[in-house]
Amino acid sequence: MSARLSPHMVVMQNAAQKASKRLLRDFSEVEQLQVSVKGPSDFVSQADLRAEQTIRDELAKARPGYAFLMEESGASGSENWAWRWVVDPLDGTTNFLHGIPHWAISIGLQRRLPDGGAELAAGMIYNPAHDEMFWAEKGGGAFMNERRLRVSSRREMGEALFATGIPFAKVKPSIRASFPPVLAGLMPVSAGVRRFGSAALDLAWVAAGRYEAYWELGLQAWDVAAGVLIVREAGGSVTHPDGTEFVLRDVGGNDLVAGNAHIQPKLRELVAAAV
Repeated sequence: MSARLSPHMVVMQNAAQKASKRLLRDFSEVEQLQVSVKGPSDFVSQADLRAEQTIRDELAKARPGYAFLMEESGASGSENWAWRWVVDPLDGTTNFLHGIPHWAISIGLQRRLPDGGAELAAGMIYNPAHDEMFWAEKGGGAFMNERRLRVSSRREMGEALFATGIPFAKVKPSIRASFPPVLAGLMPVSAGVRRFGSAALDLAWVAAGRYEAYWELGLQAWDVAAGVLIVREAGGSVTHPDGTEFVLRDVGGNDLVAGNAHIQPKLRELVAAAV
């Protein structure tokens, strides 16, 4: 029995698939892309910009009153939005530009709550190179394509595989300083640590049980909006390093630890001590 898509999820997946067609063409000719430098180790390609415009056009056409928070063009729409799209048109740009097929389109959907806060209502992460569509809606479970997802059931640190983003040139010194202690704590007790270069896919792979847990500091909202919900709907836990429930911030400061119920608390303790 196939999973049923809500109207929102149909819109999200259609937008991602439309954008992915041009991205795949660009990926096959990556040497010819025009690339401009935004900052150290942070590139934006014409592929990014075209994908974002395609996604924006498709989402706006289907839901004209919704606001946007997008990686390249920032926030737009009403400040008193009831619904808002949070979009990263190409997460893993550096992988993309180096011909590494580990990158994704990430679209999250937020809903305004009566108290003025917001909740994550839906999330979708699509890896076009492998045709893997990870998606979830609040209360409806998590899926990859049509297969139901559950986080890993491993309990022992010695069997656990971890993911992270190794801090690079543009990352704040305080975040760079917190990384070595966590890594030093994990190396003697874990099955390994991976750094594949896409926060969105790291979270999706936690939901799929490929990793037991993942941590990273200083992420942007569009990096994690979809993935946080997918992990939660797959039965996982996502918190800030201090153990409080993760709450999405519009600009930077999105520090998180995600994983299954057995491993996530142990990783969180290491991260909290380092932070």
